[in-house]
Amino acid sequence: MVKCGLEIHQQLATKKLFCDCESILSDEVLYTFERVLRPTQSELGEIDRAALEESLKHRKFVYQVTPNSCLVEADEEPPHELNREALEVALKVSLMMHAKVIDEIHVMRKIVIDGSNTSGFQRTALIAVDGYLDTSFGRVRIPTICLEEEAARKIEEQGNRVIYRLDRLGIPLIEISTSPDMENGEQVKEVAQRIGYLLRATKKVRRGVGTIRQDINISTGQGRVEIKGAATLNMIPKWVQNEIERQNMLKEVAEILKNRNARVDERIYDLTEIFQGTSSKIIKNILKRGGVVLGIKLHGFAGVLKKGNYRLGKELAERVRVIGIKGLFHGDELPGYGITPQEVEKIKKIMALEAEDSFVIIGEQREKTRIGLQKVIERAKIALYGVPDETRGPRDDGTTTYLRPLPGSARMYPETDIPPIRIEENYLEKLRKSLPPMPEKRVEYLCTLGINREIAWQILHHGLDDLFEEIVKKYGHATIVARALLNGCENIDYDGVFHALHEGKFSKEAVDDVVNRLCNGEDWNSILSSFSRNVDVDEVIKRVIEEKRELIEVRGLDAFKPLMGVIMKELRGKVDGKVISEKLRKALKERLSG
Repeated sequence: MVKCGLEIHQQLATKKLFCDCESILSDEVLYTFERVLRPTQSELGEIDRAALEESLKHRKFVYQVTPNSCLVEADEEPPHELNREALEVALKVSLMMHAKVIDEIHVMRKIVIDGSNTSGFQRTALIAVDGYLDTSFGRVRIPTICLEEEAARKIEEQGNRVIYRLDRLGIPLIEISTSPDMENGEQVKEVAQRIGYLLRATKKVRRGVGTIRQDINISTGQGRVEIKGAATLNMIPKWVQNEIERQNMLKEVAEILKNRNARVDERIYDLTEIFQGTSSKIIKNILKRGGVVLGIKLHGFAGVLKKGNYRLGKELAERVRVIGIKGLFHGDELPGYGITPQEVEKIKKIMALEAEDSFVIIGEQREKTRIGLQKVIERAKIALYGVPDETRGPRDDGTTTYLRPLPGSARMYPETDIPPIRIEENYLEKLRKSLPPMPEKRVEYLCTLGINREIAWQILHHGLDDLFEEIVKKYGHATIVARALLNGCENIDYDGVFHALHEGKFSKEAVDDVVNRLCNGEDWNSILSSFSRNVDVDEVIKRVIEEKRELIEVRGLDAFKPLMGVIMKELRGKVDGKVISEKLRKALKERLSG
């Protein structure tokens, strides 16, 4: 049975969580500094396995300091008191989700192993528990709601150097975790969307690319896989479906291996001599750099590494790619890549392979190759049982790729620099009275302004409901306003557009054109001048009727539509279509009666 859960991370539109720096992105870099992170034991003497794997990459982290970062972000000064405005937003969201607020909030440290936090950990606080969300397919439980700091922004990777910018580090994030109450991608998408509506209802969330993202947890009965950073809402069903199919494939592979009594041989074979005269460009380049070719034997693995729907070889390659190894090959794909049948036969002979056996070879520097093969051995052993617990990254084509093992419980410990915060019941009662309307109520209200439910949901989804309400209340034209907002762009003066329409500077038919030209950067005054209303409508109608007199003689009153089309082509945007229609009908009747 498929079980899916969600973790939603939403940036809040307040100052940073533990200092007074602004929560904005900046391209201005003041200076840089470097850090190297190493795995350490927890207070229980344990080392997090994800942190341990990250250390194998031997990476150096470069941090770019921006005007909106301070010594707190650089980990050169203790954090300040937790941002109370951000806390209030998190509490309101918790109440909207019927969750039980924690009466005393403690900040914890969570180990972060990719360098995105200068301190090597992320500060997080549990705000509420045991909430729920009602959906079209039933109730979805919300076990935890947390408030935490956003990570630094990755700029680029240069070999073993990773460059981060500190503008994003410390921006408040609300993290909402669901129980695994969803069974398919469409349900996951609906829950993510509904949570997004609730968050935007607070009017205190940041908008734009990267300000909200989803982590999707999926299990088909064996293991748990987290798809990290699934930011595109419409891609969620595809990511979920492909992950379900991948896990089912791995379970089928495990069954085949079980029936074959498959096993993994941990002996490492040095195969460098075989490839001394190879025509494989990949291996030739590795050997030129002083590398070697080593391999392992996989008893009973033939046909499951790459055949039909079976792609276990890709799983093995992903495990070594994260530590910088690209030269991995396996028996199901060879001969190929310049590796000849003769070279493959030599490998089989050295390893004494039988019909159902296969092999994996890696070309790299000797020590790195040995580490890579150990990772392959580890993953191949897991394949005997099914689906591993791991974190995967989403790809634009709907597939995912391996990132790291799922973090263990050894990654969380108390933050000693920040005092706990007591939440009083009278404060919560005050917040309950000031909660924003639920999305469904907001949509019902928007519909009373003159749009249908589908458009109202679109307006709400894009966070345009306040602007829509303001403009429609002042100038009317609800449908036109909605279309302009949904098809337009940010940073243009929509109030100014509809004020000009209200004053008769152009007709309502011109609104889409005006908005489009503003979005393309055209000057406002030049746009208005192009819609100058120094037009004699009666004269234009008289001229067109004279030009189309033969059409009128043949079609009589039925000539109205083609005549209207000709006149609107000339006057569209300059004169209201209703005015033109009334004048044309009158003129046409007079012409026919005369």
